[in-house]
Amino acid sequence: QVQVAESGGGLVQPGGSLSVSCAASGSIFTINGVSWYRQAPGKLRELVASVNSGGGTYYEDSVKGRFTISRISAKNPVYLQMSSLKPEDTAVYYCNVRGYDSMRKIFDAWGQGTPVTISS
Repeated sequence: QVQVAESGGGLVQPGGSLSVSCAASGSIFTINGVSWYRQAPGKLRELVASVNSGGGTYYEDSVKGRFTISRISAKNPVYLQMSSLKPEDTAVYYCNVRGYDSMRKIFDAWGQGTPVTISS
């Protein structure tokens, strides 16, 4: 079984920076992709950024140039570094990890989320 844990959320003033991390543990053979989603109150969950095992990345238009997702590493968490934060970035941020477990079965695991609040 694979577990995903996010950390690093908090309260930041507009224009500030924050980094959230995503750590996967358990019976993992390989990780193929990691994605960060967010869900604001009353809104649907949306994809913010993704990285694949080859280092390819995707960013949602509203975060391009402000957010950076780190590469997948066997030993280190995947970070989402956020800068020039705006009140509309306020949301619970969720990490999704996809890959193969030790039994060579596909897994698709979610964390519990970490809240990010941008407010003065």
